[in-house]
Amino acid sequence: MLGIVGYVVLMLLVSIVAGLVGSLVGIGGGIIVVPVLSLFFGLPVPYAIGASIVSVIATSSGSASAYVRDRITNLRIGMFLEIATASGAVLGAIVSLYLFKSGLDWVVFTVFGIVLVMSGLDLMRKNRPVALDVEAHGRSALAERLKLKGEYHDAAIGRTIRYEAVRVHFGLLVMLCAGVISGLLGIGSGALKVLGMDTMMKLPFKVSTTTSNFMIGVTAAASTSIFYIGGYVNALVAAPVALGVVAGSYVGTKILVRSRPNSLRLVFVVVLLVLGLEMIQRGLFA
Repeated sequence: MLGIVGYVVLMLLVSIVAGLVGSLVGIGGGIIVVPVLSLFFGLPVPYAIGASIVSVIATSSGSASAYVRDRITNLRIGMFLEIATASGAVLGAIVSLYLFKSGLDWVVFTVFGIVLVMSGLDLMRKNRPVALDVEAHGRSALAERLKLKGEYHDAAIGRTIRYEAVRVHFGLLVMLCAGVISGLLGIGSGALKVLGMDTMMKLPFKVSTTTSNFMIGVTAAASTSIFYIGGYVNALVAAPVALGVVAGSYVGTKILVRSRPNSLRLVFVVVLLVLGLEMIQRGLFA
């Protein structure tokens, strides 16, 4: 039997891995922390979600600053999309507490798992270039009005990439769903955020992942108060988890800046498929 110190050390190590993966593919470490805390540490799911929300904020804080410094994150696009994700997160947190009390949480896990698997399979069929031909997809009047565009220097390929968002209205709808999922499951829902920006709004993949890292902290903070008021944020669990994801996310930022977009996409697809199958298993057979 492990003592308290042993459990804390294990939680710290798991959180380091979660932070690394979360910052590397823009999904947030919470999507790994929740199942690990509940399945392997025996923590009740609502408390695992409470700790996960804190870890998501820590992941975002640990990696977003580096991406902003490297001028890959698009702050204007991120703050605009946060209108939808933060609103959805508050709604999702309220619904989550209701579902746990009603015994209907399996529905959420199953549906989310199916969405992740389908999204991963869809990305496997895509091989879009780094830069987008905006004219081929049609310019967005809202994107032009709000200046939802930018550029960054990609050190991996030695080019300056210029881009402009398209289909902004659909992107907002995806972000609203991502916020609801974030509040429901206590995760950053970075997977859906990246999909919304990369697939729907046609932003470069590195911009999508780094902007997602910036957004997940704000999204999680919007729902943290709901779980805190409900009494599901335990400082003894949240503290080692937060420290671990900060350390892991720092390492992840160093890897991401120097990696190629195609490699990142492959990692992202694998993560989506694995986590999607895990979510389905939890929903149907837990």
